[in-house]
Amino acid sequence: MRFLQGLLVLVLLLVCFVFGMKLAFPLPQSNYAEKQQSLAPDWEGPLGLTVRAALEEHDGQSGVRPLSDGRDALAARVLLARLAKTSIDAQYYIWQDDTTGMILLDELRAAAERGVRVRLLVDDNGIPGLDALLAELDAMPTADVRIFNPFTLREPKLASYLFDFSRLNRRMHNKSMTVDGVATVVGGRNIGDIYFAYGEGTHYFDVDALALGPIVSDVSGAFDRYWNSASSYDADLILDPLPEGETEPAAPLIAAAGKTARGSSIGTGYMKEIAEGQLVKALQEGRPLGLEWGEAELIVDDPAKGLGNVAPEHKIVERLFDLVAGAETSADLVSAYFIPGDRGTELLTDLAEKGVRVRVLTNALESTDVMPVNAAYMKYRPALLESGVTLYELRAMREEHVKRSLPEVLSGSASGLHAKVFGLDGTRAFIGSFNLDPRSAQINTEMGLLIDSPTIAATLSEQLDKPSYAYHVTLDESGDLQWVSDPADGPAETFHSEPNTGLLKRALVRVISWLPVEWML
Repeated sequence: MRFLQGLLVLVLLLVCFVFGMKLAFPLPQSNYAEKQQSLAPDWEGPLGLTVRAALEEHDGQSGVRPLSDGRDALAARVLLARLAKTSIDAQYYIWQDDTTGMILLDELRAAAERGVRVRLLVDDNGIPGLDALLAELDAMPTADVRIFNPFTLREPKLASYLFDFSRLNRRMHNKSMTVDGVATVVGGRNIGDIYFAYGEGTHYFDVDALALGPIVSDVSGAFDRYWNSASSYDADLILDPLPEGETEPAAPLIAAAGKTARGSSIGTGYMKEIAEGQLVKALQEGRPLGLEWGEAELIVDDPAKGLGNVAPEHKIVERLFDLVAGAETSADLVSAYFIPGDRGTELLTDLAEKGVRVRVLTNALESTDVMPVNAAYMKYRPALLESGVTLYELRAMREEHVKRSLPEVLSGSASGLHAKVFGLDGTRAFIGSFNLDPRSAQINTEMGLLIDSPTIAATLSEQLDKPSYAYHVTLDESGDLQWVSDPADGPAETFHSEPNTGLLKRALVRVISWLPVEWML
């Protein structure tokens, strides 16, 4: 009896805590001062003049160039920001307080300072340490910052989960940057050093797409829907105001951080690439950008998903499942976080049993940065393998140097996979933010480009033909899992347990796999 009374008291105290904290740290009564829409494309600015001839030559088509090398991906964003004349619209899940994060934030500041309208939408879960800098950017006359699903308790920020978990568990995972309404970059990369793969240390391999043509207006329209959504709040309603005297357009904190970042040992390497990279030179000189032209479709979640207000049939996962289910000859799926669930497993096994070649590349336990995801994924491996699905798991290559080229790897010199790329029937490819896991499917908002691109799809297929950068997971004669490594510069090796992991780590993953948390991974 005393135990039950004590439990009841504890429950009442928790309820009081939750309601008390909600009252003490409420959301603002209004989201933003006004709705805003994208500006019309500027064809007379430097960027518009640069790409107009190519667009006229491919009337009605969209041109897409994948950006697999991290330095190219950073350089493209920096150059686009520098060419901007009228507008920059950017939305990101994570924006890190590091070298590349400060370089790009300072490029937005510089654009706003010369009169470009800058709109930056960031997810509040991914901007630790940036409150003062974002407030400073937001204070500039031509810049606006909005925050998606904000934390009302700023310090300690994550304590907000204790009283507002249902809302805060839903994040905006989208990534896009659109300039002057004529060019956009969409894909899987957040903003931060680890996503741009340069220098020493741990990096992710990732993929973006630079796109021109009709698809750009679709991305702009999606940005407007997120910018004006019920989950987006003006930064000045959430962030502490700037100290007296720090509201001048010069944005001194950002400018100083950008200068320090560019002058750092890592930053100087980035700046050299920005100055000398082939993509940058092609843009500057108006030369062909290596784009593939054809039909492109933006697949994007309704921003209302950020509040749990979207019917299941209207989520991006349904469109992607339909696309994969329609594969007739091949489905190549690259997903950093891969938890197919019962439905996804049934879909992939059915395809394989029908004779469709199904191949999946994801992170091995040794290379993943989210161990619970691997714990959930591992239980689906036997059924997938038994049906004929081919599974590859990326090796951690911290000590290896692999020459990167787009398509050349799905590994680069990375030690972890972050890309989300699908190739279907050798004719179409999807590049975006969507992982094949429950979080992307049901909780976070996502986006990506579906491209009619035999070249991209074929290149992806070729890189999965014999991926020396990954383990080939198979079943041995006894039906047990084995991992076969066949590196390009060494002998083949077979493992009968998760490669390069200790007993403690494997035991911990096994225990995690028993927990009822798959729905939120």
